[in-house]
Amino acid sequence: MDLFEYQARDLFEKYGVPVLAGITADTPAEARAAAEKLGGVTVVKAQVKVGGRGKAGGVKVAKTPDDAEAAAQAILGMDIKGHTVHRVMVAAGADITEEFYFSVLLDRANRSYLSLSSYEGGMEIEQLAEERPDALARVEVDPEQGLDLAKATEIAVAAKFPAELVDKVAPVFVKLYEVYTGEDATLVEVNPLVLTGDGSIVALDGKVSLDDNAEFRHPEHEQLVDTSAADPLEAKAKGLGLNYVKLDGGIGIIGNGAGLVMSTLDVVAYAGEKHGGVKPANFLDIGGGASATVMANGLDVILGDEQVKSVFVNVFGGITSCVAVAEGIVKALEILGDTATKPLVVRLDGNQVEEGRAILAAANNPLVTLATTMDDGADKAAELAAK
Repeated sequence: MDLFEYQARDLFEKYGVPVLAGITADTPAEARAAAEKLGGVTVVKAQVKVGGRGKAGGVKVAKTPDDAEAAAQAILGMDIKGHTVHRVMVAAGADITEEFYFSVLLDRANRSYLSLSSYEGGMEIEQLAEERPDALARVEVDPEQGLDLAKATEIAVAAKFPAELVDKVAPVFVKLYEVYTGEDATLVEVNPLVLTGDGSIVALDGKVSLDDNAEFRHPEHEQLVDTSAADPLEAKAKGLGLNYVKLDGGIGIIGNGAGLVMSTLDVVAYAGEKHGGVKPANFLDIGGGASATVMANGLDVILGDEQVKSVFVNVFGGITSCVAVAEGIVKALEILGDTATKPLVVRLDGNQVEEGRAILAAANNPLVTLATTMDDGADKAAELAAK
């Protein structure tokens, strides 16, 4: 889960990372009130989860509360790379002397952590890495050893910070690493980290990505979810405990096991090329226990997608037999009743496949078409969707 800048700022403050005061505002009037409360020069910043806000006009300096109100008026509602601005943060102004870059992230390839740091901040790190790779220090951080003051000093030296700044930035690196580990993040980034006129080091803009796999350790992270931007079907599926991802096609997909569902997406996309280019509408893995309730929940979510024209249920019976799956489908359709109106193509294979197919045949539901192979099922589902 990616956080908004103001959420990252709040986390930084919680861990003792030096930050500037900031107040969120959803209206120009609120932005004016925030600027009045902060006093002096402020900066009105669009709160969207995408880079390039400044270049798009989403960051404006305001010398007075009137300026802050006008800036918020201009920024709110703005589209920045496909993201609509619904909120701004009014931050205290800073007397910036120098700008730096620091981040710590998960290095999946090496099963370790990686620190990226540079004495030259204030620009897009991708651009710096491409144009001047020697200016970006890459230092591995052993998860078992962590990032203490000695390691932070090593990083600062590698990033070519002058000797007089190393002792200033290293403690801040340690604090940022504490955010990273304490919140189970996969990324903590500050660009820019600045030196102010009074000699202070301040995290001026933060980016944090949290590991969803660790959310059971952080129930408080639920408060950070941006519900306004969440796809309603994905939110519904998550509430039902389903592994669901919304796509843009017209063929609903249900399978048991992520590998099987991924293969099904490929086969359906290929079959759809012969039927007007119809494509998969979703990824939905119901897991090993395809009970009636789980199946009903899955169908309820998929059938709630107006783009879906047909559904392909592709299940391989392993620990859960095809009998249990077939009974789940029959009962699911009974549970859904009149809300189930779109055709289903069902392909079963594996444990007790013949008995499972017999159950579906005996139910004789007019919405259900049996397929013997995955290719046949994908083709039939694409044909029905095209009609």
